[in-house]
Amino acid sequence: MNWNKEMLKGFIEKAVADQEFIVVSCREPYLHQYSNEGITYINPASGMASAIMPIMTACGGTWIAYGAGEADRDVVDEHDRIAVPPDDPKYTLRRIWLSKEEEEGFYYGYANEGLWPLSHIVYSRPTFREGDWQMYRLVNEKFCRAVIEELGGRPGFVFIQDYHFALLPRLIKNERPDVVVAQFWHIPWPNREAFRVCPHGDEILDGLLGNDVLGFHLRYHCLNFLETVNQNIESIVNYERFSVTCHGRESLVRAFPISIDFDSLSAIAASPEIEARSAAIRGDFRVRGKSLGVGIDRVDYTKGIIERFTAIDRFLEKFPDFCEKFVFMQMGPISRINIPKYREYNDAVYHVMLEINEKWRVKDWRPIIMQKVHLSLEEVVAHYRAADLCIVSSIHDGMNLVAKEFVASRVDEDGVLLLSQFTGASRELPEALLINPLAVDQFAEQIHRALEMPVEERRGRMRRMRGKIERNNVFRWAGHILEEMKKQR
Repeated sequence: MNWNKEMLKGFIEKAVADQEFIVVSCREPYLHQYSNEGITYINPASGMASAIMPIMTACGGTWIAYGAGEADRDVVDEHDRIAVPPDDPKYTLRRIWLSKEEEEGFYYGYANEGLWPLSHIVYSRPTFREGDWQMYRLVNEKFCRAVIEELGGRPGFVFIQDYHFALLPRLIKNERPDVVVAQFWHIPWPNREAFRVCPHGDEILDGLLGNDVLGFHLRYHCLNFLETVNQNIESIVNYERFSVTCHGRESLVRAFPISIDFDSLSAIAASPEIEARSAAIRGDFRVRGKSLGVGIDRVDYTKGIIERFTAIDRFLEKFPDFCEKFVFMQMGPISRINIPKYREYNDAVYHVMLEINEKWRVKDWRPIIMQKVHLSLEEVVAHYRAADLCIVSSIHDGMNLVAKEFVASRVDEDGVLLLSQFTGASRELPEALLINPLAVDQFAEQIHRALEMPVEERRGRMRRMRGKIERNNVFRWAGHILEEMKKQR
């Protein structure tokens, strides 16, 4: 069955009916800011938000998220709500306000200095501070109160996003055991040996087992979670049913590979405006007449950006005929700059880029162009359309939607995707050129292979990948999760 927006909308109307449908996330879908034109809005860079937005647009309901925009308070009503999308409202955004202390401890501290490196095996040691843990608990409790308020005593479905809210499912169930609660963990789940270093591991696991349905990208992550539970807390783990029974309640643990709105992205990519912008990118004097590679990521140490640059350097060493004939554009916003590791990584990326460019520069040619900017969806798609190849070199990633967005953008059925074997997406897209980001010579060889690949092979690989993503789209992902939630009702 091929899921689409209308099919999902019809399913939710039957499954949810007159019950409340609430999504909870840390990142909000729209961020308001001041500008010369008054108050404007942007969509923050977030794979999670990109996946949830088409679902909410199709189905309505309430999305509860942290209001981080400088002008966010100026546009909400007395209940901290605003109808969105701003140009064509389809659902309600309820904003939660955090103090600077709460943001530092909950978001930058426990979530991103603790749980993020714990879950991503990239050789970065997690940091757990008791003060951060207390803020993490406090903010989870704050979001729980908002969920209970939005339910208003009515039955409902609550769909929680990601690692920021590991305690929230149990908190909601303690207040409203009748409500169906599901959560999707958008990052990898570590193996049980890695998880042992978390000083609050039992509380994290107990919180997550408040869910009726707990989703991960891959079956492998589900198994890691079940083994972690089995070794740490008193419960009954059923490997045949992929479930855990704790406190007399069963939680289902399921793999739901996340995806994108393929049809919407393809339509944008085929528009005359994107065609023109793509041609303009190719016509830039820095790119004109050259092969073009792109990478679009947040500047994050899990994304393998330094490894990507190092592979480009090695590629030019091994294949010097491509000097002055190849340009790589690295784009995306800086990320979590409040955290020392991120500041250090941001500086390291910049210095590696400078060294490589200085090594290879000829007149006005440099092999790497880097822009630390937030791009609109249209700009992202235009760069994907302009590129000969796209590199996704994550050292560890739950899924990586950049890979799928690149494929959906290639309505011309051309271009080559170089994809890290350490991403969830590599399980679905073996037609990509798979790479080990840490194996620099192999990585360099794959760049060369991509640029020399015959057009028939490029098109065949891209056609097969597009077919898979068209079938396994974000509406199918959401539909399967909601089907499991409906069974719990």
